Amino acid sequence: MGSLAHMVEDCNGIVQLYSDGSVYRSDENVQFPMPLINNGVLFKDFLYDKTHHLHLRLYKAAVSQTPPPRKLPILVFIHGGGFCVGSRVWPNFQNCCVRLASGLEVLVVSIDYRLAPEHRLPAAMEDAYSVMKWLQAQALMMSSENGDDAWFNTSEVDFDRVFVLGDSSGGNIAHHLAVKLGDGLGGLSPIRVRGYVLLAPFFGGVERTKSEETASEAMLNLDILDKFWRLSLPPGDTRDHSFANPFGPTSTVRLEEVKLEPMLVVADLFAIEADSPLSSTTVVVTNSLKSGLRNNETLYDIFLLSYPLAEISDLARYDCAVVDLEHGPDGASAALECIHALVATWTPAILRLLESSGGLRR
Repeated sequence: MGSLAHMVEDCNGIVQLYSDGSVYRSDENVQFPMPLINNGVLFKDFLYDKTHHLHLRLYKAAVSQTPPPRKLPILVFIHGGGFCVGSRVWPNFQNCCVRLASGLEVLVVSIDYRLAPEHRLPAAMEDAYSVMKWLQAQALMMSSENGDDAWFNTSEVDFDRVFVLGDSSGGNIAHHLAVKLGDGLGGLSPIRVRGYVLLAPFFGGVERTKSEETASEAMLNLDILDKFWRLSLPPGDTRDHSFANPFGPTSTVRLEEVKLEPMLVVADLFAIEADSPLSSTTVVVTNSLKSGLRNNETLYDIFLLSYPLAEISDLARYDCAVVDLEHGPDGASAALECIHALVATWTPAILRLLESSGGLRR
């Protein structure tokens, strides 16, 4: 008789990997008990990958606040969760997308992707690209006589203005998507990616940063982050794999030669000062990205959004900006304003539309 499977990895009861390859995942340990908000936003689920049975959820405001004609830009939202947990249906991600759809007046595309350790990287990155191909198919369908889906009507949706927003591990996925697409085309015509937002992207490396060496954070501590990497990286690979460390010794891509679209990186200055390992690696990677940006103009300093929001248009001067969000009750609205500024200032056509309707909304 064979021996019973034993646990070989345990992420605080959230994800447990057993010796026979089976996985136990507990959603109740990580889902956030919160009421769902509405904000006059409609949503609908679509199947984008039949092979892996992957879905995405679209969000748009029921009534536009901007007089027509106003085509909605597309904002692809990639959730976080250490590559191991998370779903478009989680209340925290649902509420985030509702706020984005209503606050930015965009068509939000919130995606599910294959999770580790059942599906190790690069599965999630491949799924993100599959979403872009799915969007391309919708755009091509709408340009034909058979295109009649109200969610993708070309008179209402602008496939030429696509933005990608990734949170934590989703930010890592967004980074790799940016590198793959390069100039924003990537064989995806008629859709075009115009910019990226990376919210505290999840990166790593074998060599510890100073903050990692002295980290004392209770929840996302070094131990749990290392476990996420062990569960998500290809078996036998270390945190210097290019999936974790884009500038590591195994990377086959010279990022300084990649022409990247504009990128906004949102970091947490408070967490960095408090020796958060997640935030410190964000800064290391962002500073290294500068050589691949189109104009090689990078905003190095992390600044606070107590800085007058009227001056947030300064972001337009840079291809890459690292922004810190203040802690407190206004943090969410500050993040929304910051992302709004990205969509507006880095796309002149959108800026003109916003200016014609009163400028950036407060």
